[in-house]
Amino acid sequence: MATIDDVAKAAGVSTSTVSYVLSGKRPISAPTRSRVEKAIKDLGYRPHAGARALASNRTNVLALVAPLRAAVNVNVIMLFVSGIAQAAQHHNYDVLLVTQDDATGLDRVLNGSMVDAVITMDVEEHDPRIPVLRNAKQPAVLIGLPRDTAGLSCVDLDFASVGSSAVRHLAELGHTKIGLLGSGSAAWERRTSFLERLLQGARTEANYQSVELAAIPCEASEVGAAEAVDSILAQQPGLTALIVHNESALPHAIARLRELGKSIPGDISVLAVCPPDVAANQPLPLTSIDIPGEAIGRAAVDMAMNRLDNDLPAETRLLAPVLTQRESTGPVR
Repeated sequence: MATIDDVAKAAGVSTSTVSYVLSGKRPISAPTRSRVEKAIKDLGYRPHAGARALASNRTNVLALVAPLRAAVNVNVIMLFVSGIAQAAQHHNYDVLLVTQDDATGLDRVLNGSMVDAVITMDVEEHDPRIPVLRNAKQPAVLIGLPRDTAGLSCVDLDFASVGSSAVRHLAELGHTKIGLLGSGSAAWERRTSFLERLLQGARTEANYQSVELAAIPCEASEVGAAEAVDSILAQQPGLTALIVHNESALPHAIARLRELGKSIPGDISVLAVCPPDVAANQPLPLTSIDIPGEAIGRAAVDMAMNRLDNDLPAETRLLAPVLTQRESTGPVR
């Protein structure tokens, strides 16, 4: 295996010059840099990770805080993780996964200088982890939108626009009584950011469109989804449209509607908020609003690198929703 001394000898320079080329700490002339880079490539030299970190004051590791709570849909979480891992690899970074749902693990990772930046998922409106993130020397990117974003970079789907777009689509088809099945009760109790914004957008649009909207939690299990469907139909007599923002409960909710003799979209139009492959692969392809997990994950890494490499200020990016009409929504019969 080639060493830094081998590279220096092949390039005809000192080992310190090779170190400076690798770290960028001192300016090196273009011809010398080219010779060193050619020697590195020809010899297949790979600098030791610890030495590289010392030279650059970087660990080349990003922390990803992704609490794996009981009610969390792991399949959706993995979409975000996939986008983050791919983007991190592009920047020659590794990802350290932190699964604790309180500030303890986060504080330990940040104070130990184990990572260069941190990406935090499953953000609540008043998230207890935010003070730790604000006081950290490493830049933080939140996937989610807390009530107070000062000093923090945030990226997410624009869930307020998701709620608004879903209700508007159904209202334009003539539906005046709409139900919304959301995440499980735990997310409602925690006042999770995405849920609060989704509900706000849906309710605002319902008022504007003069339609009735009933929104309730929906557990992911077959029993929980069936109970939620029964409950929403009881709360909203004459309901003709249903928005489902719960990927795990989605097939169970559709099955319950069919058990009750409700045809889709003849009796009830159904609009799902979920990844597009989930909507398209149902027995009846569903009209849906995409959850672009991979795109959000990639954006989070890019924002972290902007803070690290370019010292850019904190920013907020909200991705616009994309609605795809398929076979599950139609005009009121």
